[in-house]
Amino acid sequence: MRGMFGDDTLDSALARIDDWERSIADRAERARALALRTSDLSATARSRDGLVEVTVGAEGQLLQLRLDERTRQQSSATTANSIMETLQAAKDQLLREFEEATAETVGPDSETGRALTEALRRRLGPPAEPTNGHR
Repeated sequence: MRGMFGDDTLDSALARIDDWERSIADRAERARALALRTSDLSATARSRDGLVEVTVGAEGQLLQLRLDERTRQQSSATTANSIMETLQAAKDQLLREFEEATAETVGPDSETGRALTEALRRRLGPPAEPTNGHR
């Protein structure tokens, strides 16, 4: 005896549920892969003159600051500006690397990818104005 909606409808509904479960499991696995890949992400930038080098961690936090001894021969304001510009350049690089990892795991246009990239972008602050002072 056929049910109220017929056996074909039930089979079709069960197949859709199975597809939905597989889709969720696949998205969860890709999100785990992204989290694993980006958890140790870091980026380093160096001022063009090589006097300042900054490394930031996965959340944009300062991990390392290296100042060449030659910074003693310039004003503290010049050094401070160079540090801030190089810090921003490292954050910009971090965002580019995060976007690349996102594109390769969950996809750049996925809801997860867009949300995580936007969250990192907010934490890092606005991108630096283009300059020629960093590499």
